[in-house]
Order: sequence, then C-alpha cells, then structure tokens
Amino acid sequence: MRSKLSVQMYTIRDHTKTAAAMAESLQKIASIGYPAVQLSAVEAMQGEEPEVSAETAAAMLADNGLKCIATHRDWKDLRDNTEKEIEFHKILDCNYAAVGGIPSDYERTLDGYRRWVADAAEVAARLKPEGIKFGHHNHSHEFFRPERGGPTFADILIEEGADDFMLELDLYWINHAGVSCERILERCRGRVPVIHLKDKEMLSPTDNNSTMCPIGEGTLDWKHIIPACEKAGVEWYAIEQDECRRDAFDCLKSSFEYLADLQF
Repeated sequence: MRSKLSVQMYTIRDHTKTAAAMAESLQKIASIGYPAVQLSAVEAMQGEEPEVSAETAAAMLADNGLKCIATHRDWKDLRDNTEKEIEFHKILDCNYAAVGGIPSDYERTLDGYRRWVADAAEVAARLKPEGIKFGHHNHSHEFFRPERGGPTFADILIEEGADDFMLELDLYWINHAGVSCERILERCRGRVPVIHLKDKEMLSPTDNNSTMCPIGEGTLDWKHIIPACEKAGVEWYAIEQDECRRDAFDCLKSSFEYLADLQF
C-alpha cells in the first residue's frame, strides 16, 4: 500500500509559495516515506514567469526520489494551449492531468454538465495519443439531483463521459454527500487511476457538524473502502486534507502511517 501513496500538494499550499519553501516541503514529504505527489495549487509554479518552472520542479522531485503522478491544471490552458500542456506534463514525466471541478463558465445544470463532458472529450482525445489521461475531481455538489427521479451531475460525468474520461474521485466529498463510496467506485471501475482521500471527524454527537482530519482519525470505513478502491483499479492514493487543525506535515505523516500499515 505504501508504494501507492502520494501527497496532493494542495494540502500544503501555504508551504509552496517560493522555490525554497517548495524544495523544503518536498524534502519533508520524502522523509515521511511518500513516493509521489500531485502538483496542485503550488504558488511558486504559477503565473507567466513562475519562480519554479516545470524543469526545476522535475529536478526538485528527482532530488527527493519523488514522482509526479497527477496535476490540477487550468481548463482553458488544457483546451486552448494543449500542446504547451503536453510539453509541461512530459517534462514532469506525468501522465495524468485533471481539473478541480467543472469550469465556472459552464452552468451547474444538467445541460451545462453535458456540454462540458462533450468539450472535455475533445481535450481527452488530444492528450491520449501523448500518453496523458484527463480527468475531473468531484466535490459533494456533483451528487445533487436537480430533477426528481432524474440523474445527478455525477451520473452525467460517469455515464455520459467516454471510457477514456477519468474520474478523480474524492471519497470524502462522496461520503459527505451521503453516497456510498464503494458503489461509486464500482461504477467507475477502470477509470480511477488517481483518487483523493481524507477523513471526516465528527465534532459533536448531537449534530452533523464535522471537519477534515488525517486518515484513520475519523469515521470513514477504510477497511472496506480501500479494498473497493483496489478492485476498481486505483493506481495512486493522493492524500488531500484541505483544512488541517494541526501542522499539515504531521497530518500527512499520520495518514501515511495509518494507510501504510492498513490490513484489509
């Protein structure tokens, strides 16, 4: 299991604002034992002239024995500057590009999701010959059902997306929506090379308030969920804790230790 664990860098976004901070953060990730990262929300790599280029990032990763297993990229760049995005991912030796959600210029309606899925198919088709997969990261709102008896937004993504349209499932948000993680994983079998994990800690026994916490410190049933992930063909488990109530690296260490030793 430990060989499949990675860090979604969004978790430590406050520690990647400069090249020096990014280098130090990658060293800490490697020292915990993680073999890989997903590059997302790395401020030092953003902008027209980033402090950390793809080449520099690749060197930093190599220096720490880390692999880049996925990215979150801007939809408009993927759509309009596909060749540049292909070059970016090849420099990083990364074969998976995802978006963090449906772009804002598509309405959150069934028709809006259908339009985006159709446009996403064109981007996926341009990336595929270069060995790069394309996917979508969910939150809880994708499981909203706008019409009684009709499909959810997630149904559109799963059922109307092409077979080479990947689903970067975030299991916390699926659980938060009151949906079975195991059932969604079964429906997405073969299309989930990378998924996101975080746990949910209940703050009170008398209401439904909850917060994110390291894996194994919350209420998600990992001893049943992880086997469902394996059956679905998950290649990489990216730990993404959006909010940390203690040091983010300590949270990542706790998640790693729990999952690395998990028996199922």
